Amino acid sequence: MKIDKEISHPIHRHHKLKLDYTEIPFNCEGCKEAGIGPRYRCQKCDFDLHKNCAVGPQFITHPFYKKCEFELHYRPPGTVMRYCDACGSDVLGFVYHCKKCGFDLHPCCANLPQVLDDGKHNLYLSVKISSSCHRCGGKGSGWAYRSECKNYNLHVSCVKQMLLENWQAMYFKVDQNKVREIQTRIPHLKGNVKNYRNGGKSSKVKRYTQMAGNAVSIVGSAILGDPTAIIAAAVNGFISKA
Repeated sequence: MKIDKEISHPIHRHHKLKLDYTEIPFNCEGCKEAGIGPRYRCQKCDFDLHKNCAVGPQFITHPFYKKCEFELHYRPPGTVMRYCDACGSDVLGFVYHCKKCGFDLHPCCANLPQVLDDGKHNLYLSVKISSSCHRCGGKGSGWAYRSECKNYNLHVSCVKQMLLENWQAMYFKVDQNKVREIQTRIPHLKGNVKNYRNGGKSSKVKRYTQMAGNAVSIVGSAILGDPTAIIAAAVNGFISKA
């Protein structure tokens, strides 16, 4: 698919938006969510749009909702507060909405790849999981990425929250004790490590710990709008591995 280097957009008519690339987090003026990687930007106005928000199609379908047709809205439809069915976060701006079924998806969530490959493991997007998320410890609602063996799961919402907490700590210069507290929870594998050690399976502990760091990085990159190895490495710089 051809990607234009410069576009006009209805919500920012007075200047052209130019395609660029950043490894510094930004706030998308379209969906109001965090982003990293390729974006369309107005330098004069400090105005940014995710690539998915800037040039996404007006109508899409999704394999998780086979009976739905999603239409892009620049504002949440209706009068009640809406939330994204993928990540659970409030819808504050651009959203893909199915009028028939009432489902809502942030543009970046709607474009999450079905399979992510970090070079060692494949992670598969699932509409729900049968075993606990390694960050929150619950099954809950919302999409998740799972390992091929189905023993390792990460909610999309949990990875998003981890990223936001880390960036708030780093960019707003909060107390360093808070930074350390956040890092010790990314990802939350303490219970697993203890159990495996008691069983004498240290190699399995190492493998799951490594998978945790890699999974958070690659899932985080996809959530932010660019599931590439380069961005995964950039995201990994923000995250302390278990």
